[in-house]
Amino acid sequence: RHIGADTDVPAGDIGVGGREVGYMFGQYKRLRNEWTGVLTGKGLSFGGSLARTEATGYGLVYLVQELLAQKNDSFEGKTVCVSGAGNVAIYATEKAQQLGAKVVTMSDSTGWVHDPEGIKLDVVKQIKEVERARISEYAKRVPGSVYNDGRGVWSIPCDIALPCATQNELFIEDAKNLVNNGCKVVAEGANMPTTLDATEYLQQAGVAFFPGKASNAGGVATSGLEMSQNSERLSWSFDEVDAKLNGIMVNIFHASNDAANEVGAPGNYVVGANIAGFNKLANAMMAQGIV
Repeated sequence: RHIGADTDVPAGDIGVGGREVGYMFGQYKRLRNEWTGVLTGKGLSFGGSLARTEATGYGLVYLVQELLAQKNDSFEGKTVCVSGAGNVAIYATEKAQQLGAKVVTMSDSTGWVHDPEGIKLDVVKQIKEVERARISEYAKRVPGSVYNDGRGVWSIPCDIALPCATQNELFIEDAKNLVNNGCKVVAEGANMPTTLDATEYLQQAGVAFFPGKASNAGGVATSGLEMSQNSERLSWSFDEVDAKLNGIMVNIFHASNDAANEVGAPGNYVVGANIAGFNKLANAMMAQGIV
């Protein structure tokens, strides 16, 4: 079985990250007396890939970037709300900012911060990746920002919403807030962060909604790139991996978009992603004589 590390776990909670993958890989080798690519998210010193840490967040933004490009639009000048403060959220924020967006929120399991001037990502990285502290520290260090206990990220007006924290974090009330505040795109960075009724409401309101099975695939995709490098005994540069990731996410967008159009459901990326994924699996099974 393939096992990988892709954490968005707040400090103080339990999750599997690069350190834990290292321990598991070491014990796997000890017990099996073999070196195979059974785990991904490994450290660079023993077969890991550059850009794996950034992959899910970057991939999420690359997919939305392609969606916007179809409308002759971009991240430039857009206001983005992000939830979470782990790997996915940090690197989605980083890439969105690189593309000209202003990210104004982040959160963890205790509360959330709003920085109307734009999140200072170096401060977040210091708090979360170095100190392993709570997001409330951000408001103590950045004048003009505000910390609130509990939930509330989706109450802030934005053009694009990227739920990157955990499952079931965007409810129907949040979806209504986003629509009322003019949000045009919601793409899932976490696994199943949007409840079903919220998903349906966003779609009915004309919001471009991308499900995590497509939009957060960049982490698993880069795990596949890591396995390719292991098999070939190669180590690609960050830019090489990043470019391949971008291409994969662009292809995922178009596969989902084309499948939705083919069944008469243009713009329904949930239907498109489901059909594209099903067709890929079904075609492989038929090619192998399984069905």
